[in-house]
Amino acid sequence: MIKKINSEMWKPLTFKGHQLLRNKYAISSHGRVASYKKDIYDDGKILSGSLTSGYKTLNLHIEDSNGTLYIHREVARLFIPKKNNKEKFVIHKNHKKDDNHIKNLKWVSQSEAINHQQKSPVKLAYKQAQQSRTKGLKLNASQVKTIKSMLDNPRRKLTHKQMADKYGVSEMTIYRIKSGESWSKV
Repeated sequence: MIKKINSEMWKPLTFKGHQLLRNKYAISSHGRVASYKKDIYDDGKILSGSLTSGYKTLNLHIEDSNGTLYIHREVARLFIPKKNNKEKFVIHKNHKKDDNHIKNLKWVSQSEAINHQQKSPVKLAYKQAQQSRTKGLKLNASQVKTIKSMLDNPRRKLTHKQMADKYGVSEMTIYRIKSGESWSKV
């Protein structure tokens, strides 16, 4: 038996092969998932699902399918209309992947999803940790300063490849130092 919550709406969850399963499934506007036989409130059971890369999922064993449904995508599909055809991604506005309430979800384009991800507190903390990291690096600050001065010299004789070989790093590392993507603080 499922307890009613004010303002929560339930919609049947339909997917390829859902008719072949013993139970029916429904999803709520609050991001809850339930299985039931006849009536969601009488014989329904809330499902906890699984976590896949931090996202709540429901794993159903359906023939000819992997059977993994991402709850946030299903909530958005059933409750949130798309504004245009470019909106193919669902984001969590508050960056909490387990908060699947309709107020926290939004359809966006790929570029909007990428921009939103770059503002994630987890992503920002990772970037900060990488900038202040001192162990496990192939170069030190003085070597990077030397590389930058070599890159700025118009009469430089070494190619990017030769500089990379000299310092034991990849050529891409030299390009990242040059563009400021790596070692921007030095």
